[in-house]
Amino acid sequence: MKALHIHAGPKALAHIRAHGLKPEHIGAIPAAAGGPKGLILGPLDRFIFGQWLPQSSQPVHLVGASIGAWRMATACLNDSVAAFERLQRDYIAQRYEPLAGQKRVTAQQVSDAFGHSLQAFYGGRVDELLSHPRYRLHIVTSRGRHVLHREHPVGTPLGYAGAFLSNVLSRRALGAWFERVVFSGQGAALPFDPSDLNTRAVALNAGNFMPALQASCSIPFALKAVHDIPGAPAGAYWDGGITDYHLHLNWRSPAPGSTGSLVLYPHFQQNVVPGWLDKALKWRHGPTAFLDHTIVLAPNPEWVKTLPNAKLPDRTDFTRYATDWAGRVKVWTAAASAAQQLADEFGEWVERDGVQDVLLL
Repeated sequence: MKALHIHAGPKALAHIRAHGLKPEHIGAIPAAAGGPKGLILGPLDRFIFGQWLPQSSQPVHLVGASIGAWRMATACLNDSVAAFERLQRDYIAQRYEPLAGQKRVTAQQVSDAFGHSLQAFYGGRVDELLSHPRYRLHIVTSRGRHVLHREHPVGTPLGYAGAFLSNVLSRRALGAWFERVVFSGQGAALPFDPSDLNTRAVALNAGNFMPALQASCSIPFALKAVHDIPGAPAGAYWDGGITDYHLHLNWRSPAPGSTGSLVLYPHFQQNVVPGWLDKALKWRHGPTAFLDHTIVLAPNPEWVKTLPNAKLPDRTDFTRYATDWAGRVKVWTAAASAAQQLADEFGEWVERDGVQDVLLL
């Protein structure tokens, strides 16, 4: 069974039909939020950044939210293949136990442990990744506004309820509760038009890299918000997936400073959902003109059914395997290993220019 489905927006499909797909055609790579689902993309990341993109020389914008930000920051490290392998091992091995006298793990406990993990992973290497000769890193975060400006045991749940109701009426109304704040390295311009939502661009540097990345990964109520990131407006910062769950953005073509006109999107599904609060709003899951230049590499849903538990790894596994850490590690490792087929099929496809295998997004 084929593991990989390749979907392309209409302009990307026309480009592929005329020119095939070469590494020099790529101007931007998004990386979605989605927690453990991102494990399925490890082999694709290692192939794209370790073998395929190095065959070209143009600048490429890497835009990530939550685990996607962790992946894209990892892509900027020297020997990214080894770094991606470590990311996979570290993510799978994460383990949280309630403190003595407590029934469950607290958000503060998870935040503290995650902060230590980031320091162990990137400590001493931030300047290295921020000076990559080709890759321009953009970390997406969500800054709370009004009642969400500071995390509060009562105000925060009420604020999220208000944000959910506003978002049902209009995605733009989400901007009353959250501001998209993008931390961009090397003075890079945003590779997308940010006018769809209140947006602020902030320079990413060694002084704010760790808190920005932790904020981008700070799932509401599961982790604590990160407050007052250096160089950015004061306030509470949460997971970038709140505003941009799958980075359904109005991509510029070509991306600023790049000759590449296409967006290559390794994703864990075909649909590109705009925001975290849109997960239940199925009418917002379809493609729009924003994705015209985008190529989505996604697992075949039938192939996904062959994985352990007939699904991708996800956050529910923390509950399913609550007292069985070894069991969760086993199924996540099996899924990540099976995903090598995705990378193998993409490598074979770009080698033979298989235009006929591309599906319209």
